[in-house]
Amino acid sequence: MPTTTDDVVHHFAAAAAGVHLDDVPPPARDAAKKSVLDTLGVMLAASGTEPAVRSAVDLVVESGGNPEASVVAFGHRTSAVAAAFANGALAHSLDFDDQTPWGQHASSTVVPAAFAVAERRGGVSGADLVAAVAAGQDLFARLRCTVGWRKDWNLSTVLGVYAGTVAAGRVLGLSAASMADALGIASQQSSGVMEVVCGTGGDLRGMYAGFSARGAVTAALMAQKGTTAVGTLMEGEYGVFATYFGGRYDRAAMLEDLGVDFRGAGTLYKRWPAVGTAHSHVHATIEAMREGGLGVDDVAQIRVFVGDYHALMCEPLDTRRAPSTLVDAKFSLPWLVAVAAVHGDIGLQHLTGGALRDPAVLAAAQKVVPVPDAAADWHLELPPGRVELVGHDGRRHTRTGTGVPGNTDAPLSWADLGEKFAGCARVAATPPGALAVDRVVDMVRHLEEVSDVAAVVRALG
Repeated sequence: MPTTTDDVVHHFAAAAAGVHLDDVPPPARDAAKKSVLDTLGVMLAASGTEPAVRSAVDLVVESGGNPEASVVAFGHRTSAVAAAFANGALAHSLDFDDQTPWGQHASSTVVPAAFAVAERRGGVSGADLVAAVAAGQDLFARLRCTVGWRKDWNLSTVLGVYAGTVAAGRVLGLSAASMADALGIASQQSSGVMEVVCGTGGDLRGMYAGFSARGAVTAALMAQKGTTAVGTLMEGEYGVFATYFGGRYDRAAMLEDLGVDFRGAGTLYKRWPAVGTAHSHVHATIEAMREGGLGVDDVAQIRVFVGDYHALMCEPLDTRRAPSTLVDAKFSLPWLVAVAAVHGDIGLQHLTGGALRDPAVLAAAQKVVPVPDAAADWHLELPPGRVELVGHDGRRHTRTGTGVPGNTDAPLSWADLGEKFAGCARVAATPPGALAVDRVVDMVRHLEEVSDVAAVVRALG
């Protein structure tokens, strides 16, 4: 077992290598299974509704490779590394994947990486997959909350590759020493800056999880083959914490109850296919319209109160009011609020190329005015968004976005996620039949009883 003087990488490696299903408390076990279902569903939806992701899928198909693992929704089999890349790109491209209560996305890396190596290995039980996913989610959550993030690095990829690596390594049955090596190897693929997330134009924001999933599988497989790494990865003078976070991290909090308290239990599942940091403003808009009995034509101005991170979703304002790509639309707060005001919801049908030209939404977006509010700045937990509707008659209707569907105070149930999965499946590039959908939902809900998790992917066609 690691000592108190060992780099935290050894503590993380030992915990992940030794985890079994019985070690995972029921809430974290349930979250891991929900994340498997949710992530697979989002992959299906992305295959049929996000054109940008096709470049990643096409590249994988063109490159061939040993038929070890499946590219979800496309009926193609390729190497585990390539499948993780394509499936990771699919998993985040709609921004419909799950997130931690503090933002950022673990499962769009963890689940594709774990399934890719599980198919390659064969005969991996559902119990082992659940333990692996729970270990990955736990590591991600622990790092997310205990490092000094300056909103410069994209934590979803910088940290996600480590979460995906421990999940893949656990599926492969790596020893603690090899798991530590795998994490060291993963450091060579820990990257991604926030400009990719916050800037306009381009497709990378939608598919960045493909790179961390591919990196995770590569690292785990190289460690399995004997590649070694330094033993001071995280806390060394030039290690991860010094390089990415200026040496600001809380070691005690990071390791507290490691192996006992699995923090993926707090994972949140999205009701709307858009960046999670917009959901509170979206919910506030829907509720304010409903409570005021308003139609969009009754509203002269929609004032959205924004902190530092919300403001990024509003700049440049003209572009955010009329995004030109689906990738940008999902990160454009004025446009998303306009969709909510016009339709009272945001569904996959509202995120199509044609929907970007919806005259009612574009007109409503011109009414959206960001109002700076330092009280909404993002530190650890993002404060809820606040919206004020100003009517043509001068009346004002104000609502704060609490009780957001999918958040901690209004979590999605298994039934909700089953409906979401079915809706995602219907718009897949090759939609699975209703019986297959029901079968997958049932298998994942009882994943501990599945003898070979490859059956879950095979059921999707």
